Amino acid sequence: MTAASWYHRDISRVVAEDLLAKAGKDGCFLVRDSESVSGAYALCLFQRHVHTYRILPDEEGLLSVQTIQGIQAKCFRTLTDLIGAYQQPNNGLVIPLLYPVNRARDPVFSLKSAISADFPHRGARGNTCISTMRGRQLELSIRNSLTHSHIPTCCSPASDFMGFMAEYLSHHLQLDLEALRNGNLQLRHLSTALVTACRGLHRLVVNIGQDQSAALWGQACDSAWVPCSLELCVRTQADSRVHLLQKREAFCQLLQLMKIQHSNLDEPDLISVYVGTWNMGSAPPPRSMASWLTSRGLGRTQDETTAGIPHDIYVIGTQENSLGDREWVEFLRASLKTLMSIDFRVVALQCLWSIKIVVLVKPEHERRISHLTTSSVKTGIANTLGNKGAVGVSFLFNGTSFGFVNCHLASGSEKTHRRNQNYSDILRSLVLGDKRLSSFDLTLRFTHLFWFGDLNYRLDMEVQDILAHVNKKEFEALLAVDQLTLEREKNKVFLRFSEEDISFPPTYRYERGSRDNYVWQKFKTTGVRINVPSWCDRILWKSRPETHVLCNSYGCTDDIVTSDHSPVFATFEVGVTSQFVPRKGKESLACIEWDSIEVIVKTASRSKCYIEFHSYCLEESQRSGENSSQSSEIPGFLKLKLFSLPMQLSPILSDLEYLLDQHLLLSIKGMDSCESYGECCIAMRSMIGSLAQQFETFLFHRGEETGSMRGWMKVRVPKDRRSTRERLYGNTAMPLNRCCFRDMGFSSLLGDQVKPRVAGGTSPAAISSAPGGTRPGQAGNKWKFPCCHSSCPLPSRAPSWERLGLELLGIPAIQANSSVETLCSIPINLYSFCIV
Repeated sequence: MTAASWYHRDISRVVAEDLLAKAGKDGCFLVRDSESVSGAYALCLFQRHVHTYRILPDEEGLLSVQTIQGIQAKCFRTLTDLIGAYQQPNNGLVIPLLYPVNRARDPVFSLKSAISADFPHRGARGNTCISTMRGRQLELSIRNSLTHSHIPTCCSPASDFMGFMAEYLSHHLQLDLEALRNGNLQLRHLSTALVTACRGLHRLVVNIGQDQSAALWGQACDSAWVPCSLELCVRTQADSRVHLLQKREAFCQLLQLMKIQHSNLDEPDLISVYVGTWNMGSAPPPRSMASWLTSRGLGRTQDETTAGIPHDIYVIGTQENSLGDREWVEFLRASLKTLMSIDFRVVALQCLWSIKIVVLVKPEHERRISHLTTSSVKTGIANTLGNKGAVGVSFLFNGTSFGFVNCHLASGSEKTHRRNQNYSDILRSLVLGDKRLSSFDLTLRFTHLFWFGDLNYRLDMEVQDILAHVNKKEFEALLAVDQLTLEREKNKVFLRFSEEDISFPPTYRYERGSRDNYVWQKFKTTGVRINVPSWCDRILWKSRPETHVLCNSYGCTDDIVTSDHSPVFATFEVGVTSQFVPRKGKESLACIEWDSIEVIVKTASRSKCYIEFHSYCLEESQRSGENSSQSSEIPGFLKLKLFSLPMQLSPILSDLEYLLDQHLLLSIKGMDSCESYGECCIAMRSMIGSLAQQFETFLFHRGEETGSMRGWMKVRVPKDRRSTRERLYGNTAMPLNRCCFRDMGFSSLLGDQVKPRVAGGTSPAAISSAPGGTRPGQAGNKWKFPCCHSSCPLPSRAPSWERLGLELLGIPAIQANSSVETLCSIPINLYSFCIV
C-alpha cells in the first residue's frame, strides 16, 4: 500500500461519504480535494457518522487542519506528514486516523491517474506530497498497465502511442520524478512525448482542410431560394391524418411568426433556436448542407412552408471535423446566406482538436448578445488528449441566459460507465456562465441549457434484431435497449433533461456514400470490432421551471452521406426576457418573505447547515443562519429544519412584469466545510401573491440528485407595480412548456387528465424514489419527493392517448379516434393553439 492510498483526488463529497459508510469502521478516513476552497483538501473521518475537516495551505505552502479561532494550528510540509501526525491519539480530532480507505482503481488505464494519484497538486504554491513508491516500482506499474490495457489504434501516427510511452518509461520517467521531488510540476518529458506522439495526427487533420478548400469554393452551390405559397389541404383518407396535423402545425407556426413581426415590440419575446450536431468522420462536407440547416429529412422535420424561414440563432456542433476553424466558419456562413439570404454574424467559436461549436445569429440580434464565455474539457486518454471531450458556449440574450455544450464521449458498446464518467467530468470542469454561480451545478446556471453531440451510447441488442426493427420502423423496441435512455432512467446521467421523441432511424454506422446500408463491422489491427446501429448523435435540453421552450423538430438528414454518421437537427421556440426598465412613479418596494424551509440531503454527516440565496433580482447573495433541528429517519439521509431565515429579501426592482421572469437559486452548505450538499432553482412566478405558496423541488450537486427541499414563501408586489403586458407565448402562472405536437397526432404534456398542481409545478400527490433508491413514502415518512422539476419526465415507451387535455386551450374534448372531418370542423383559436 502506498503512502497516498488514502488520497482520492477530486471525488465528490457524496462519493467520499459513501466510501466511508461502506467501510463502516470508526477511525476510517480518506482525503479528497476541497469543493469550496481551491488548492485545499478535505479530511473525511468516520466515527458513527462522517466528520469533515478542512486542510488549508498557508502563504508558505504549509498545511494545517482548520481549527476554531484562538487555537494554534499545527503546520506540516506535506500531506503524508500531516496524516501521520493525526494517526496519534489526543490530536484534536474526534478519533485518531486509524484505517485508510483506499481509492478504487480505474478500470480504464489513465497515465495521469497513475502519476498524479501519488502526487496531489495544489496549484502554483505549496509543496507536493511525494509518494514513497520508488521510481522503478512506478515504472513497472505503468508498464504492466500498458501491457494489459486495450488502447484503441487507428490508421494515423497516433497508433505509435504505445511505442512513445515505452520509450518515455525507459529514458525519461526518472527525470520527471526527480523534477517532481524538486517541486517542478510541469512533467516536461511526458508533455514532450505526448506532443511527439500526436504531431502526425494533428498535421494530417490540418492538411485535409487545406487541400479541400479550393474544391469547396471552386464549385457553385446548387441550392436556391424558392418562395412557396401557403395551402391547407383537407383529405378524407385515414392515412392523411398525420399529414393534416403537420400542416396545421406549420400553419400555426406561420401565424406565430406573423404575430411576432407585427407586434411592434422593441425587443423580442420569442426567438427560434436551431441546434445541429454531426460527426463528420474526418471527411470534408458536401457542397450543400441545405437539408441539415433547414431541418428536412427523417423524423420530426420542418414543413416545407416553414423550412425556409431563418432562425434567430444557429448553434452548430461537429465532431471529427477536419476543416480549419476559419474555413469551417466561412463555409457555414456561406451556406446560410445561400439558403436564407441573410449574412449571419458569428458570435462564438470554440474548438478542441476536431470538436467544434459555432454560434451564429441574425444581424439585428448581435447587439443583444452579452456576457459571452467559452470553455473546453478534455476527456481523452488520461483526460489530457482532446480527441474526446467537450466545448461549450454561454451568453445572455437580453435578460435570458443560454448555455450550449457539444461533446464527443468515449466510444464502444462496453464503455457505458466510461461515458457516464465523461459526462460527469465535463459537467464539473466546464467554466461557463456567471462566475458568481460557479458553485452551482452547471445545469442550474442557465435559463436554458442545450447539450448535444456524439454521445456514443449504443443499443444493447444483436445486429440482426436491430436491423429487423429498423426496417419495420419499430423504434420503441430499440429505445427500450438504448443505453442513454436506460442510464437516464437510472439517474446516472442527464438528470431532469428533456429529449424529444425519436422517430428517425439510428444515425450510426452507415456505409459512406449511401444511407441504404449499415456497416457494423469495423476492421482494426487488433481484430474485428462490432458497432451496432445506434442513436449516437443526440440533442437534449434542460430549462428552469416555468419558462417557455417548445421543440418543433427533431430528426436527421437522409441525403448527406460523406460520413458514417447522419447529421441531426432540432429546432426550438424559446421565450426570452428583455433588459427591464422600471416604470417611473412613487417608489414602492416588493419583498420576498420566507415562512419555512425543510430539507432532506443525502449524507452520512451530521454537520449543521445553512442556505445561500442567489438571484439576478438580488443586489447580492444572502444566507440564512444554521438549522436548529435535524434528524435521520432514513439511513444515509439527513432532515434539516428550523433554519434561521432572513425574514425578507428585497429585489432590486419591484415591478410585477420583471419579477414574473425571475428565479431564486438556493444552495445547502455545511457549516464545517462550506461545501454544498445540493442546489435547486425556484421560479418566482408561482410565488407571487398575498398568501404564502408551497414549493417542492429536487436538490442537485455535480450532476447527481442529492436530496429534496420544500417550504412556504411568498413574493409581495405593491399594488401600483402590478401592471403587466401579455407575452407572445402566453401569460399564465402555469409552467409554459406544456403543449406540443407529435408526428403521429396530437399529444399534450399535460397528460390524460389535468391534475391540480401546487405552486412550482409539482403535483401534490407526486412520489418517486429517494436518491439512492430508498423510498421515504414506503417507510412511513411524511416527506414525499417530487416527481418533476424544471422539465418533463422521460416519455413512456408506449404512450396511449385516450383523452387529450386540450380543454385548457379552449378546444373541445377530442377522442383519439376522431375522424379527420371532426378535427377540421373544430372552431379553434389558432393564436392560443400555437402560443400556449
